[in-house]
Amino acid sequence: MKESTLNQAVRQQREALTALLGSALYDLGKQCAALLDDRPALERLLAEALPQIPFCKHLYVLDAEGRQLTANITREGLDPDHFARERKDRPYMLGIVGVTDFKLSEAYISRNKKRPSLTAVQVVRGAGGERQGFLGADYDLRELPATQGLYEEPGHWRQIKGDPAIRGGLFLQIRSESAMDRCIDDVLALMHELMVEHGVFHGKLHFSSSRATIWLVDDPYRYRILGIDDLNDPDICLAYPHRPFTGRSIVPPGQIMPVLELFRALRFADDNVYLRAGSLNLCNGMVALNFSCDGSHYLRHDEFLEKGAGFWFGQLKG
Repeated sequence: MKESTLNQAVRQQREALTALLGSALYDLGKQCAALLDDRPALERLLAEALPQIPFCKHLYVLDAEGRQLTANITREGLDPDHFARERKDRPYMLGIVGVTDFKLSEAYISRNKKRPSLTAVQVVRGAGGERQGFLGADYDLRELPATQGLYEEPGHWRQIKGDPAIRGGLFLQIRSESAMDRCIDDVLALMHELMVEHGVFHGKLHFSSSRATIWLVDDPYRYRILGIDDLNDPDICLAYPHRPFTGRSIVPPGQIMPVLELFRALRFADDNVYLRAGSLNLCNGMVALNFSCDGSHYLRHDEFLEKGAGFWFGQLKG
């Protein structure tokens, strides 16, 4: 299976963190080997080492069976409540034996703080190379450095199947005319006006429930809900100041109405398979569609226009 862009971003971040954390724990693990039978000395060693371990919240040592030999060493001091804790079944211990001497765990939700966390585990070996225990270092994801840029959502077509119960009864239902259906030409014209002239960069039309949600460049962190009475009243343009067409748009102004008109075609082309909601985001150029089968699709606006209405019904009925 091809690795997704999101998985690639996660993998690259993990590789960078492994390089950052691995060498420090390797050196400390070698020092721990001679002190496994001396808890006070082991805890002093960890306490002295903790400030030198970047971003680490807790240090501790386990025996070869995964039972904790020390308190948790924190920046606030020793936390003895974890002494003798059994950790062999925790997510970060799975797969460490026989695979590698160092492992950076998958992220997990911590048992105590209920926060996304990582644990690095270094095998502690004796002079003859035998495994004698483990050195553990816990990290809070909030405190780790960001070693990668902001993840970019891919622009390729993505399909997400919805509720199988809805899909199973697809051909038992027939589209009911909504209030928006009865005035759809005016609604599309108003949405076009808001996007081109009034700073709306993301608009979603809920055809079945006769409402719209919009996001504006002046206030991008909050959305507005427009009911059917609002969408039937051009006076609402007075509530949203005129704004130049956003320079962040990758959708040309001339392609906005063709996208909206294709929404209309998908709404009315079939009584069983029909569009329930459609949205257009000008800044990432993506169209989102939700059909009566509860399937959702995400694709670039230009690809959406190129496919046309006929493409969708072969996909959805097949």
